[in-house]
Amino acid sequence: MIFKYFRKLYDWVISKADSKYARSFLFGLSFAEASFFPIPPDVLQITMCVSKPKKSFQYALIASIGSLLGAVFGYFLGVKLWEFVSPYFFKYVPTFTYENFIKVSKLYNENGFWAVFTAAFTPIPYKVFTVSAGVFRINFFLFMLASTTGRCLRFFGVSALFYKFGAPIKDFIEKRFNILSIIFLILLIGGFYIIKILIK
Repeated sequence: MIFKYFRKLYDWVISKADSKYARSFLFGLSFAEASFFPIPPDVLQITMCVSKPKKSFQYALIASIGSLLGAVFGYFLGVKLWEFVSPYFFKYVPTFTYENFIKVSKLYNENGFWAVFTAAFTPIPYKVFTVSAGVFRINFFLFMLASTTGRCLRFFGVSALFYKFGAPIKDFIEKRFNILSIIFLILLIGGFYIIKILIK
């Protein structure tokens, strides 16, 4: 059942990848994922790159800008609005508990740059770190430097692969779609598990 869902999503995005709305949707998804939304933008970015490999770097730029602006918004939520939005995060975002917040604060004090960079570059849920960075008032310049480095390496790295190996990668995805869907889910779940390890 889940494979059919991913397949429909994949086919739909492929059909819309060159529409005037695809870039806006990629930007919006990248923005939202960096601050409050659970689904990473990589799925849409990859699908758009599969459809139009020559525009891969354009998509990477859109995803990077959207994500970094979303990171600023997440930081702002932590600094200015945490009192009002914290019930949502504590209820719906895994690992957002008071005890874990204290542990994350210690993590920031010890390795602020690397904590943010790791979340920006890996499948670790980035929003947990953007919002908590604002709550704990970590240096904004350091936060943006780590975020920019991690997000650009991630999105442009993906796009570079599709720009160079567009057609073969598309064939590879088409033939092994179910297996790749499983890998994606494992990475997504693994990201939450890594957070639990980091904040122990």
